[in-house]
Amino acid sequence: IPAAEEEEVKRNKGESVTLDSSEISKPNVVMTWYFNDALIAQIPGDSNKTCTDVQCKNTDERFRDRLEVNQTGSLTIKDTRITDSGLYKLQIIISDSSFSITRVKRFSVTVT
Repeated sequence: IPAAEEEEVKRNKGESVTLDSSEISKPNVVMTWYFNDALIAQIPGDSNKTCTDVQCKNTDERFRDRLEVNQTGSLTIKDTRITDSGLYKLQIIISDSSFSITRVKRFSVTVT
């Protein structure tokens, strides 16, 4: 099993940052974003059910109206704040009737 991929990202306060999933949304792929282990966005195989922060259940509201996810599952944080610094984790689960593969990408984000 390969180690989780980790990318370092630095931004100035107020800038936007996009964390690239490098995936293409498919019906059998579920992508879930976490910030310091708190759920902040989920992109199920059916992209009509995508949710971000306050729309998802039991999520942190610190990003209220500042998160966007696109069709590839990439996460954009608008108007970054210093409190947005931390570890972002993308869990990608690819499943079929006969198998399931889980990949994890990590992004270390620093906002100054």
